[in-house]
Amino acid sequence: MRSHFAPIVMIIFGGVLYHISQKSVPKTVNPFAAIMFAYAIGAALCVIGLAFDRGGATLLDSVRNSNWAVVALGVGALIIEVGFLLAYRAGWSISVASVVTTISVALILIPIGLLVFKEQLSLRSAAGIACCLIGLYLISKK
Repeated sequence: MRSHFAPIVMIIFGGVLYHISQKSVPKTVNPFAAIMFAYAIGAALCVIGLAFDRGGATLLDSVRNSNWAVVALGVGALIIEVGFLLAYRAGWSISVASVVTTISVALILIPIGLLVFKEQLSLRSAAGIACCLIGLYLISKK
């Protein structure tokens, strides 16, 4: 059970750290320079992680086996990073920007999950989606 929730806890911790950090980047720092520096730190930490990951594929095997999805992941990550940085600089609050974007992305991914990945949608999930739609409506009202 613990290993089932460990990745979710990592994502939550990383998400909180991410949004606090994004909101705290000085406006005098170029957004692309900030992201480039952050990714350099991330890349260095990945090198360290790769050195300790004894069960995974080697770096060379991973490069050989990569496809378009790895490139798209990098492009998507850059767009998200710069987008949040610019949203916070434009005055979005940390509590609203993350909720609006996360719910919006989740809603867009629902039909993709159903059609492309053949996922199933339970009645409970549909009820949760309805709550998200109501929440998105409420949070977007001024």
